[in-house]
Amino acid sequence: MKVNFNRVARTITGFSTPVFGISWNPPESERETVRKLITFLEDRRALFNPYDIENPHWLIESVLEIRKTLTESLQALAEESGIASHLRALRAACRKFLDQTEMIERGRAPYSNIFAALGEMRGVFGIHIAQLCVKYGVDVEDELAAIFPVEDK
Repeated sequence: MKVNFNRVARTITGFSTPVFGISWNPPESERETVRKLITFLEDRRALFNPYDIENPHWLIESVLEIRKTLTESLQALAEESGIASHLRALRAACRKFLDQTEMIERGRAPYSNIFAALGEMRGVFGIHIAQLCVKYGVDVEDELAAIFPVEDK
């Protein structure tokens, strides 16, 4: 099931006015880039699976693949693109996760820290993906939407 971007907009903004007005519509190429990226991320279990069923080896492989896809998307965008800053933040979160897991593998940090690093990465992803979904009117599947910030009631 997909979460409608209007529902995400209410969560982020706290009010239920339309996201798109007469004054601005996102460029279709950027919207299509966001849509393709969201579709890709909806299949990345590392972003939403319960921690107790995650395998650290596969987590690292998945994050490497996410980082590669983000870099490829950035390369295809104009520098002044409205989504570039979001993609850079997501890519930086991937790098930080990988740096932290490298410290764990080298014995410089406890093994349990991998889940703290994963939680931090998921938090960054949740914020930026939610903002992109609202800004570009893209729906997202429930599993990925589970990492979005909670609604302030």
